[in-house]
This record gives sequence, C-alpha cells and structure tokens, in this order.
Amino acid sequence: MPRIDDYINARNLAVEKLSQEPFEVILKRSGFESPDVDTFLIPFLDRIYRIGYPQFEFKDMTEGKTEIPLQEQVLVLHYMSATKIPEATGNWVSYREIPGAAFYFGAFVKRAVDPLKKVFGQNLSGFSDAAVKLHATEIENGDVAFEFKVLPAVPLQLILWKADDEFPAEANILFDSTIGQILSPEDVAWLAGMVVYRLMALAR
Repeated sequence: MPRIDDYINARNLAVEKLSQEPFEVILKRSGFESPDVDTFLIPFLDRIYRIGYPQFEFKDMTEGKTEIPLQEQVLVLHYMSATKIPEATGNWVSYREIPGAAFYFGAFVKRAVDPLKKVFGQNLSGFSDAAVKLHATEIENGDVAFEFKVLPAVPLQLILWKADDEFPAEANILFDSTIGQILSPEDVAWLAGMVVYRLMALAR
C-alpha cells in the first residue's frame, strides 16, 4: 500500500515534468478547458478542479468544496503527463487486457470490483441514483450499467448483476482499449476505485 510520502513524491515528479512543457501543448493534449492563459479547468466526477500553471496547485471550485486527495491530484497529473492521449475508440476491454495489469489485478478487484458488488449488489436503484449524480449515461448491459466519462479521453463502464436466492451479485468494470496508452495499470486501478467510492459516498 503506497504511503503518503509516495504520493507526495509522485506529485512532485509529475509537476516537475509538466512545468517544463508549454501550457498550450498540455491543454491541447489533455482536452481540458482553460478560462485564462495559465489555468486548467477540470471536471472530475462531481467536482470541478482549477489547476494553475506552472505550479500545478489544485483548487476545488465546487460548492461545499473539500480537500482534494493527493491520490486524485496524482492521477490527474499523470493523465496530463501522458506522452499521447488518443481519442476513445469505443472498443471496451477488461482490466486484465490492459498491458502490464496482471500484477495489479488483485488490488483492482479489492479496490473497485468487490466494493461495487458489496454495496450495490442488492441496491441497484441506489447505484443508478448515484450514477446519475455523476452525470453518467445508462447503457444496456447486465441488470444495470452506466458509462462514466471521468477524464476527457478516459471513459469507463460499471456493470452490475443483482444478487438473488441462487447467485451472489456480480460486477464488471470495462475500459476503452486506449487506456493503457494514457495511464499505468496502477493508476487505472486507482481510477476505478475512485469512481466506486464516490458512488458509495453519494448513495449514503
């Protein structure tokens, strides 16, 4: 399990790399919006973050703003640091199909799939209500499923099959096939967990 120092170091390394790139290059690559010449505006789940250039300091612009977790900051910075950010293809893959993801599969299941099943496997309406609050789009799959656009080029799908008298709840999380070109397998696992835990918080 990463320590807080690991996230601080990861953040510092990402900021050091990004600060050496022109603002316009990062803006075009990331797909974010910019209200002025040195600020990125980033919708992230149900929050809106404002990031200044070149210090890359995060500010939550949402009403009832909260402290922005370091994990989320690092994830956004890693997305911005990607050498190439291709457009989503609409070709969906499982976590295991992401190059290099096998090592992190156990952490991915523990961090995202298991909590999704445990909390929403018998509460599909709660899942749907929370997904709508994150501006997700309902899709046809499983008993209920939604597609989330977490970052401009990073969609993912959460799919649930409800528990019944014979079978336990099942869940699946799918990613666009380009995800491995944008984020590391570890970051993808964190991303999925962030979505699931945000849904859990909204369903309380």
